[in-house]
Amino acid sequence: MFKAYLSFITMAIMIFSLQGSAQAQKKYKLLTLDPGHFHAALVQKTMYPQVDKDVHVYAPDGPELKAHLALVESYNRRNTDPTHWNEIVYTRNDYFNKMLSDKAGNLLVLAGNNKNKTNYILQSVAAGINVLADKPMAIDKTGFDKLQQAFALAAKNKVLIYDIMTERYDITNIIQRELMGMSGVFGHLEKGTPLKPAVVKESVHHFFKTVSGKPLTRPAWYFDTEQEGSGIVDVTTHLVDLVKWTCFPEQVIDYKKDIRISSAKQWVTEINRAQFEKSTQLTEFPDFLKKDVKNGVLYVYSNGEMNYTLKGVAVKITAIWNFEAPAGGGDTYYSLIKGTKANLIIRQGAAENYNTVLYVEPLKKTAGFAKSLVKAIGDIDKKFPGVALVPTEKGWKVNIPAQYNIGHEAQFAEVTKQYLNYLQERKMPQWEITDMISKYYTTISALEKSEKKN
Repeated sequence: MFKAYLSFITMAIMIFSLQGSAQAQKKYKLLTLDPGHFHAALVQKTMYPQVDKDVHVYAPDGPELKAHLALVESYNRRNTDPTHWNEIVYTRNDYFNKMLSDKAGNLLVLAGNNKNKTNYILQSVAAGINVLADKPMAIDKTGFDKLQQAFALAAKNKVLIYDIMTERYDITNIIQRELMGMSGVFGHLEKGTPLKPAVVKESVHHFFKTVSGKPLTRPAWYFDTEQEGSGIVDVTTHLVDLVKWTCFPEQVIDYKKDIRISSAKQWVTEINRAQFEKSTQLTEFPDFLKKDVKNGVLYVYSNGEMNYTLKGVAVKITAIWNFEAPAGGGDTYYSLIKGTKANLIIRQGAAENYNTVLYVEPLKKTAGFAKSLVKAIGDIDKKFPGVALVPTEKGWKVNIPAQYNIGHEAQFAEVTKQYLNYLQERKMPQWEITDMISKYYTTISALEKSEKKN
């Protein structure tokens, strides 16, 4: 009897110890502030071992909060690998100050209206809170100045700021970067000129789209450049980030010396009333948008182009927003990087069934080049088994098994995991910090140049 009792006590202690150990591993508690963009919920599409299931949400009550909570709950209720988030919500008008004073968590997720985002970042790091922010973290010169202050304060308070650069986890971008580092195939990066840039990146997005299997309802402020930011400072952040990450990996950038903006421009997308209602579920344009409405049509400065040099390499970036993709289509992406031996090109058009496809197009298609390329792909195959080459008229297509294409939504988890690793290490590489600062310097400088031109 005594032995049975002793065994019971021992087992109870072990269970209690394991529970305590598991709880101790959960070092981070999420905070969500005014989640007006669906990207906030995508961070929670996955559970993380280091993160507590309780999430404190501070936001005004309304359709944006309801949409966020519904999306998180859909992840909790799904049949395959459901999440277990417990959302604790505060909706009074003082929600931001309440978040700062409560200190109910230590990792803030920011994705929503960009008008106050930089101020939220600055005050949060001042309160000792780590920040994982959706792009863009700054949409104007005032925001960029505050962002620089925030990074300085984060270093002082020993917290980390990170923006959500999902495109680094797209497999075609990863393999394009790998091939750039193989001199037998790529040679070295061309310098290019403003008229013939060495690096070209273009993305086309759509206001009306599907997310997690359902039509996305966008908030009205998404169409206001004073709140969302113009196109030249929004999606371009991904493209500018990829240029640096691909062409100068893990190098520290000094934006005052290494970046020169040569030209920039922006132009509008026209949204009629029926399209606006389809995207927002609102039958009228709100007052704050009427400044941009003429004859019943909303003019949104959502498109932008910039030409600049990064460490002497000429770069062209273009971001385009249409209302809706053609039937069977979707967002598209184009990436050209010119080497002295070959060009590496990613296309995502109708010919690719709107999937990203990487092409290798040599300047001279010789037997020696083919041999070097086969060897390079063999080395890549060790990291990503199944990668293969298919001949094309101008060179080769790189066939990448579908299993490596995790999709845009799953990329949010990959960014979050990387950020959590930095938090665990209690430091972030200096190149990551200078990448962020130089990236927003580039977009904001392009904005200022385009406004002078207009």
